[in-house]
Amino acid sequence: MQEVYVVLDNVRSAYNVGAIFRTAEGAGVKKIWLAGYTPAPRDRFGRVQPEIEKTSLGASTMISWEAVDHLGDVIQSLQADGVTVVAIEQTPSALPLAVLPPVEKIAYVFGNEIAGIPLETCAACDYVVALPMMGQKESLNVSVAAGIVLYHQFIK
Repeated sequence: MQEVYVVLDNVRSAYNVGAIFRTAEGAGVKKIWLAGYTPAPRDRFGRVQPEIEKTSLGASTMISWEAVDHLGDVIQSLQADGVTVVAIEQTPSALPLAVLPPVEKIAYVFGNEIAGIPLETCAACDYVVALPMMGQKESLNVSVAAGIVLYHQFIK
């Protein structure tokens, strides 16, 4: 079984964060890192974030998570531990998800709902992968994209 991690970079919506926790728990994700201003299940005073609690349906208490200031440090640490880090972002050179080579340990980075993942973060990752968009919209909601990516491992 593949070892899977998630990194959320400046995801602004607590509802999206909660939905990703719920999906990640169901997909067997080992840990989630919350970078930048991504809301955490508990604030710095230990208070529960109600929107995350609501949309995660308790999954935010079942999966390990860590809030971090410096995303670059997380990426470097994961790579040093043999984890392949994959940015999920629409770029001209992004690989389609279907051709991502299989790896034993993988971390998916999901970015801000509007701005996406910064180019310098994409450059630090081992791969940049995009979901194909057949309609007129350029991207999916981040929690929907996370669901597709996290469950892709089960349908290969």
